[in-house]
Amino acid sequence: MTTIPLFPLNIVLFPGGPLPLRIFETRYVDMVRRCMREGEGFGVVLIREGKEVGPAETFDIGTLAKIVDFDQLPDGLLGLQCVGERRFRILARRRQADGLHIGDVEWLAAEPELLVPERHARLAQLLGGVLPQLGEAYAGVTLRLEDAAWVGHRLAEILPMDLADKQFCLELEDPIRRLDVLGPLIEISSDQGTDAVD
Repeated sequence: MTTIPLFPLNIVLFPGGPLPLRIFETRYVDMVRRCMREGEGFGVVLIREGKEVGPAETFDIGTLAKIVDFDQLPDGLLGLQCVGERRFRILARRRQADGLHIGDVEWLAAEPELLVPERHARLAQLLGGVLPQLGEAYAGVTLRLEDAAWVGHRLAEILPMDLADKQFCLELEDPIRRLDVLGPLIEISSDQGTDAVD
């Protein structure tokens, strides 16, 4: 069991996924300073009920975010570039006096490295064509289009899905099952001419 700071957001962060943030609340500025000083990450968890700036109930499974770059934005806020690392499950949580959420978590096992099955080869091909068009967030990302977990994570984060559906994909532990879930959504989006996949 490990104790980490938690950042409730209206975002689902996947392992290997980019996370740009603008930080303005004192509790999170302090959290970032501490994370950078200690070389640690923070947990990103999807809000189930509530708001980012107020009390929020979150899902139990989230993803550790590692800070890879930061700068001062023109509006004076702190800009962060983060990347998702490993998934965790919250076992216990509490709130500090400054409002920062803290969680006792257990790390979930890394997903097995499986090849994208032939029936989902089109998903990998579509992803390979789309990611380079998505701007700075994916610039320089090494494509791992043969890796079922990597392909599923990238598709789940960029497809226009409800957050609850993204969370469902995050919680799945079988990379092939995730592709089975996402495959029909890709077909629907393609039929409708959605830019995210066409």
